[in-house]
Amino acid sequence: MNDSTRRSMKDFKAVIFDLDGVITDTARYHYLAWKRLAEAEGVHFDEAFNEHLKGIDRMGSLELILASSPRSYTDAQKLALATAKNEHYKELIATMTPADLLPGAVDALDACRAAGLKIGLASVSRNAFTVLDSLGITGKFDYVVDAGTIARGKPDPEIFLKAAHELGVPPADCFGVEDAVAGVASIKAAGMYAIGVGDPRVLAQADVVIPDLAAFALD
Repeated sequence: MNDSTRRSMKDFKAVIFDLDGVITDTARYHYLAWKRLAEAEGVHFDEAFNEHLKGIDRMGSLELILASSPRSYTDAQKLALATAKNEHYKELIATMTPADLLPGAVDALDACRAAGLKIGLASVSRNAFTVLDSLGITGKFDYVVDAGTIARGKPDPEIFLKAAHELGVPPADCFGVEDAVAGVASIKAAGMYAIGVGDPRVLAQADVVIPDLAAFALD
């Protein structure tokens, strides 16, 4: 990050958050569900492989996994596999509670609300609404993008542009918060200011990088 690029968050009119890895961490549940599917298809799957799936939507993740399979698949078979993975994932996240919110998440959302910012969620997860309900924070968002209405996943900017449009705020007046390389690329491609959550060496494209939302500040 170059300090000369830092802007006060109070300069903006809206903030658009990612969900997984930013507000909560469902990564382990995704990992377990993908691992079971991959190994059933004869594909070695470990934490390193899983890292490549961060920020990628369900069908995109499936394509990456099946690319290593010795088999070929029809579209119908791929859809069946993706559905099976999602059903397993939903079983795993059914026990989530507000205790699964990451440090600083609620304080960050409340600070944005207090500052008069509109708040959106741009998650490629088709289970985002279920997760938000389980966490008890659905009401903290002005608009949540339904991933089922998005034709192109991250790093394409469509999901962030959709959120900005529905919030009624020009992209240049929005900042996005992401933990994945693909997500940060999506924010920047949308013409927005990007806050990365995680390792600054990995999220080099972000304008500012913080370790977690406990370090989030509107200044």
